Amino acid sequence: GIMLLLLIIAGFGVVTLLVILFAPHIRKYAAGGVCKSTARLDGKTALITGANTGIGKETALDLAMRGARVIMACRDVKKGEEAAATIRATYPKAQVEVRELDLADTYSIRAFAQKFLREVNQLHILINNAGVMMCPYTKTTDGFEMHIGVNHLGHFLLTSLLIGLLKRSAPARIVVVSSLAHNFGWIRFHDLHSQGSYNSGLAYCQSKLANVLFARELARRLKGTNVTVNSVHPGTVNSDLTRHSTLMTILFTVFSMFFKTPWEGAQTSIYCAVAEELHSISGKHFSDCTPAFVAPQGRSEETAKRLWDISCELLGIEWA
Repeated sequence: GIMLLLLIIAGFGVVTLLVILFAPHIRKYAAGGVCKSTARLDGKTALITGANTGIGKETALDLAMRGARVIMACRDVKKGEEAAATIRATYPKAQVEVRELDLADTYSIRAFAQKFLREVNQLHILINNAGVMMCPYTKTTDGFEMHIGVNHLGHFLLTSLLIGLLKRSAPARIVVVSSLAHNFGWIRFHDLHSQGSYNSGLAYCQSKLANVLFARELARRLKGTNVTVNSVHPGTVNSDLTRHSTLMTILFTVFSMFFKTPWEGAQTSIYCAVAEELHSISGKHFSDCTPAFVAPQGRSEETAKRLWDISCELLGIEWA
């Protein structure tokens, strides 16, 4: 028994030593692709959901430094204002403003869009970035399971309300932040809101698959409008997303060098929003600033159409 314990401890020691020795290489590999585009966005308007922390905040800073007017849509306005202040401190010329948007409440989404359309006359970049991950079972104001409600349905409604403005502002781009986790997701049409059984990991994966399917189906519908939509996998980023899981927080702390910083994680969102070479690319999935693999269940047109129809039904909307 003692021998086995010593072996295990020695094994951990060796692994730790190797990780320390190879840390710089691991970091470089984990960092992934960087957006090399120097494109300016002067006179352009961008809207980013969940821009108060992590990837969203880094994306907001980058687009602001390129000269864009950036609207940060956040559930927590106080946190949003703090993030905007740090952006202005980094780049004093930044045109950033914070607006309240709770994606877990369709009333809030509609109110946000109404005000936005009254006060903002153009929109060139929409980044559906906000997300919840592995939260305990909760429902949105409208009774949707939180993951599918915020990550998919909330953004689906928001995009539908802003699509007219995006078309009028064309060329315009929509970026949907998904995840590699879509590979492990299935759309459970018989129980979309996990009422039968709930697993936070599976609910998260289902919502990320919904993001990929939404981007692909929307791209199909936007053909010929000069509005493109692509989905991205930001990479495994050490961000606030793990706040609901103690185990995940511990793992992320121990293996931090294997994960991306929020700046690194934002690179693919930025790339899809600004890179000149993507001006006519739509309906694709990107990771590390290059086209990425989409799981078979993410490529099914039938599933995408079915999810689209059910989403419209649940939200009581019809897309123009």
